[in-house]
Amino acid sequence: MSAGVLVRRPVRGATALRGGGSWRPTPYQVFGFLFWLVMSLAYWRVPLCCDAGQHAAVVERLKDDLLRPRHPMADLPGAGSPYYSPFAVAQGVFARLSGLAGWEVLKLAGPLNLLVLLTGAGRFVRVLSPRPWAPVLALVAMMLLWGVERAWWSGYTNLMALTGNLAYPSAFAIGLTFWAWALTGTQLRDAGARGPAGYAALGVLYGLILLVHPITAVAAAVGAVALVAGWQRHWRPAVAGRWALTGAVALLCGACWPYFDVFALAGDGSVDAMHRRLYLDLPERFGLALLGLPALWLRARRTSWRDPLVLMFALDCLLVAYGWVSGHYTYGRSLGLTLVPLQSALAVELAAPRPWPVWRRLLGGAAAAGVCAGFLTVHAGAVVPRSLDPVGFDRPPDWPEYGWAARYIGRGEVVITDGYHAVHAIAGYGPNLAAPAWPDASLDERERLRRAADVRAYLDPASTRAERSVIVRRYGARWLLLTPRQRVPEEAVVVAWSRRTGEVLARVGG
Repeated sequence: MSAGVLVRRPVRGATALRGGGSWRPTPYQVFGFLFWLVMSLAYWRVPLCCDAGQHAAVVERLKDDLLRPRHPMADLPGAGSPYYSPFAVAQGVFARLSGLAGWEVLKLAGPLNLLVLLTGAGRFVRVLSPRPWAPVLALVAMMLLWGVERAWWSGYTNLMALTGNLAYPSAFAIGLTFWAWALTGTQLRDAGARGPAGYAALGVLYGLILLVHPITAVAAAVGAVALVAGWQRHWRPAVAGRWALTGAVALLCGACWPYFDVFALAGDGSVDAMHRRLYLDLPERFGLALLGLPALWLRARRTSWRDPLVLMFALDCLLVAYGWVSGHYTYGRSLGLTLVPLQSALAVELAAPRPWPVWRRLLGGAAAAGVCAGFLTVHAGAVVPRSLDPVGFDRPPDWPEYGWAARYIGRGEVVITDGYHAVHAIAGYGPNLAAPAWPDASLDERERLRRAADVRAYLDPASTRAERSVIVRRYGARWLLLTPRQRVPEEAVVVAWSRRTGEVLARVGG
């Protein structure tokens, strides 16, 4: 959070020799801490769901072998998997030293990521404006001014989404992005007073973002370009060389990471199809953020089109549009950061001292109505306890846990399952899947689809015992995790079942 305000008071006697200053927290420090506390409790209350199983599995594989981890979800080599980022490796080291499981490490990572996110966002807004309430209003806008329908995806920073994705690499990368933008703005404001070392350090930070979450790094680079283009007034060869140094160091950091080739991901379209839905229902999911458009227009009118927030929003829109037109829908992941210029501009405008002109009062009233609409239609269920809920707000996903099954399955043993929750979660406890849930650069996508077809063939009621035996031997499977509607094969032995979901764990393959 932003630095506190040092208030000088008259001092007497020996105290005068020491300066006698008293420290008072800024509004953002107060409200940011309260938000961090409430959000951390809300995150811990919600069961881990969705992609959390994948990220917990990554920690488990690194816990087993830090230097040569296996594929996150299958009994296969993991060389080249982009999940083995510096963020994940740090989690793996912590898991090895502490003995904690992957799920437990993720639970602890959530509040840490939130701290990085909050301090970075506060620092970024303070670079944009010295108004003390601007970071507080920006936090409110970033959490609630999205839309009136749920926008739930990794890399989205709204209140509801953070209850599920707070521990993900994307949340950490977005926090680092705010810090990188803030330090970029500081470097521009100080006219490069720190010399080449400051530009090289910025390059390391952008390189870290590139390795932690490559698609966030694209949006981070767009923001950096907007800041430099907007605030760098004098372009001399030395100045251009220093910013080129920043870019070169960032690329060098990406090239030197030994776990995967980050630049090979640029041509990987295996996950584009699954991201197409990001472009659906855009007005419903993001429409409230458009309340920031008048503030952006005012910034452009007062200064020029070179205002960094104006440039950032325009470039982000072009990036998202490119994803739609080209069919590389993965670029839609930057939609969350596309809202930041709108939300930040609105916050800075409404943090202006009073008295307000009529137009600003109208803008403030519209923003307040938008915040209320967003909170009541989408986000209230994230923080309001069920016992205090008067109307039945929509809640975050309530996924079952699979500790009941994992206690019987040995580490690394292969499970055959196609249950939606099970296939996303069980690998996070240590087992492997016959067919991984998500595409991964370390596994040819055709092979993953072939494995998924084999799983469907095994679970087909029309399959024969001989056909099932071939599939069991092919993948070295030892376990079945069946939904209540699936029959237990005659050769399987039931070991346990879930009272909550009715799922059955059965042993096969000897």
